[in-house]
Amino acid sequence: MTVDSKYYSVQDAAQTLAVDDEQILALIHSGQIKAVNMAKAGSQRPRWRIAESDLGRFLLGRLHPASLPTNNKPATKRAKPEKQHV
Repeated sequence: MTVDSKYYSVQDAAQTLAVDDEQILALIHSGQIKAVNMAKAGSQRPRWRIAESDLGRFLLGRLHPASLPTNNKPATKRAKPEKQHV
């Protein structure tokens, strides 16, 4: 595990990716970009921070999806069809 030296705010990440803040928030909420809420406990408003490595991983996945490690297990098992007696 490495310690990142740089963290991006939502605004910084949006500027880096040339998108708006809402698109970054949507990517965070969908889990496509990993982010950490740095707000104080009890705060009403989140302060998302994105590690430089996580932003890079997101970009790499967008540019070369096959280069990222994948989970070879199926997400869900398919149910076997029941035999029908006629």
